[in-house]
Amino acid sequence: MNLVRTAMLLAFMTALFMGVGYLIGGQGGMMIALVVAAGMNFFSYWNSDKMVLSAYHAQLVDERNAPEFFTMIRDLSKNAGLPMPKVYIYDSPQPNAFATGRNPENAAVAASTGLLQQLSPEEVAGVMAHELAHIQNRDTLTMTITATLAGAISMLGNFAFLFGGHRENNNNPLGFIGVLVAMIVAPLAAMLVQMAISRTREYSADRRGAQICGNPLWLASALGKIAGAAQHIHNDDAERNPATGHMFIINPLSGERMDNLFSTHPDTGNRIAALQRMASEFGQASTGPVRADNAMRKSRSVPNAGWGRGGSQPPKGPWS
Repeated sequence: MNLVRTAMLLAFMTALFMGVGYLIGGQGGMMIALVVAAGMNFFSYWNSDKMVLSAYHAQLVDERNAPEFFTMIRDLSKNAGLPMPKVYIYDSPQPNAFATGRNPENAAVAASTGLLQQLSPEEVAGVMAHELAHIQNRDTLTMTITATLAGAISMLGNFAFLFGGHRENNNNPLGFIGVLVAMIVAPLAAMLVQMAISRTREYSADRRGAQICGNPLWLASALGKIAGAAQHIHNDDAERNPATGHMFIINPLSGERMDNLFSTHPDTGNRIAALQRMASEFGQASTGPVRADNAMRKSRSVPNAGWGRGGSQPPKGPWS
C-alpha cells in the first residue's frame, strides 16, 4: 500500500509540475518546464549523494579508523541482503543519521558523532538498520526526485512572479489567476506532497529496519533519545541546508512532534508505539514507553569525544 501511495504522489507531483508550466506559458511553457526538470533530475541522480555528504563535511571511514561501526554496517547489510554501502561519519553533537545514493549499489550511510557517543551499540544498530531499509526500498532516490521536482515547481513560481504580472501573456490560458496559482498554490501543494511521501516512507523503513537488526525495541529506544536531543541540540549544517531535513531519521531542524500536514516526519510517539507493537508480535518484552525527555537527560552526561572534522580517530565502542 505504501508503494502504491508513493507512486501516486510522485505522479501527482509530476502532473503538478507540468501544470505549472502550462499555466505560465501554455504548451510551450509546459515543454520548457519538462526539459528543465529532466536536466535537474539527471544532475541530481548522479550527484545528489556527493552534494549532501559534502554539505555535512562527512568523512569516509573503514575498518582501520572505525572498526566497530564499520563492522556493524557490514553485518547489518548482510542481514538485509544488501551490498556494503560506503560508511561516513559527520561531526555534530546532535545524534542523527541519514542515507543517500541513487541505488543499493551506489549508496552511503552517515552517522553523527553525537549518535555514536550518546546511544548504545544496540540503539545505533537500530538506527543504521533503518537507514539501510531506506536504501533497500530505494527511498533515497525517491526523495531526491521529489525534492528536485518541488524545487523546480518553486522555481517556476518565481518565474511567474517575475514575468507573469508585467504584461498580458496570451499563452497563459487563465491569465492572472493562472499566475497566482503558479506562484502560491502549486509550490505549497508540492511541499505538502514531498512531506507526505517522506512520512509514508518512514513507517516502512522503521518496520524493515527492525527486521534487519532483529529487535524493534532497539530502534524504538533510539528514536526516543534522538527526538529528545533534537529539541535541545542544534545541527548547524542542517540549518544551513534545510532542504535535506527529510533525509534524517528524525527531523534535525526542530523538535516538532505533531503528526500534522506540515511535518516531514511522523510523530515520534506514533513510530515508537508501532515498533512496540511489532516487538509484541516478535514475542519480545517491552520495557514500557520510551520517553524522549528521560533519554535526553541521560545523553547530557556523555562527554564529547572530540573527533570528526579535526581528523582524530573515532572512539572504539563495545560493538563487535
